[in-house]
Amino acid sequence: MRHPSYILVGLLLHVLFLQFSVHAADKIRIAIPAPGAHFMTFPLAQKKGFLKEEGLEAEMIRVLGPVALAALVNGEIDYFTGISFPVRAAIQGLPVRVVAGYFPSHPSVLVARPEFKSVKELRGQTMGIALFGGTSDVIGRMILRHFGIDPEKEMKFLATGGTETRLAAMKQGLMAATVVSVPIDFHAKNMGFSVLARGYEIFTYPEGGLASNIKKIKERPDEIKRVIRAGIKADRYIRGEREGTIQFLMEWQKINKEIATATYESLSRVFNDDGSLPEKGLRLVIEENKKLAKVEREVSFSEVTDLSILREAQRELGIKGK
Repeated sequence: MRHPSYILVGLLLHVLFLQFSVHAADKIRIAIPAPGAHFMTFPLAQKKGFLKEEGLEAEMIRVLGPVALAALVNGEIDYFTGISFPVRAAIQGLPVRVVAGYFPSHPSVLVARPEFKSVKELRGQTMGIALFGGTSDVIGRMILRHFGIDPEKEMKFLATGGTETRLAAMKQGLMAATVVSVPIDFHAKNMGFSVLARGYEIFTYPEGGLASNIKKIKERPDEIKRVIRAGIKADRYIRGEREGTIQFLMEWQKINKEIATATYESLSRVFNDDGSLPEKGLRLVIEENKKLAKVEREVSFSEVTDLSILREAQRELGIKGK
């Protein structure tokens, strides 16, 4: 029989080992550009323990794109969950890359005054946007082109700022339509406006994902792989757990169940379940950001993405390549 003192020492070592394991989680900082539902992948991954399962202790920070990119480059943050800004930064030569995608479209909805029943009826009208070159401008023009309207020749654009200002201007008859994000479309319908088109039902345009700097990609690929896996687990939860996700949205966005439910019903199926980036949609993001960056040369996918770690994570999760 073993002496009681040896047993006691063994138990103490076991407890110390467990405490060390708990505290050995890698600490990371993830920047979220906005509290929109399409960026809920990693906040939900933190809430539901998917990051912890991967041995990660994450701090979520809300930081706007330009500031986040500077912090990403100098290592003040580890990851950024937007896609458009990192793509533009990479095009301009900054050492950042997109490593995964979780929301392969943009939650934009074209709403109009009630007398307009189709997008084609907007030809020759004025569309309200937040600012020229901003998301509402870019996505709005893409929706118009999809329905055969040349935005440069057949539309007028009026930059009036935030969503509330644009909806008020529509009420006053100063513009015919504007682009809003989910769940603002829910409020717009309650105000009497018509929903004419949903961008995420028409084309892919990756909006939510994961970006990091090249140094971390080279030096910490295992950490990146674990973050990617946590994101995939979170997206699968979103797609499969309706009530749990609605409850999370209520708490995270501080909204009531009616709005959270409308948001979930609109967007839940847009989240992918494998972390992939649609090539056609990514090409649209690249081309739009080339215009904004005033770059005319050809830009390859490899200049803005590094998907090698994603593919390894997919293989480990039994996901077949697409």
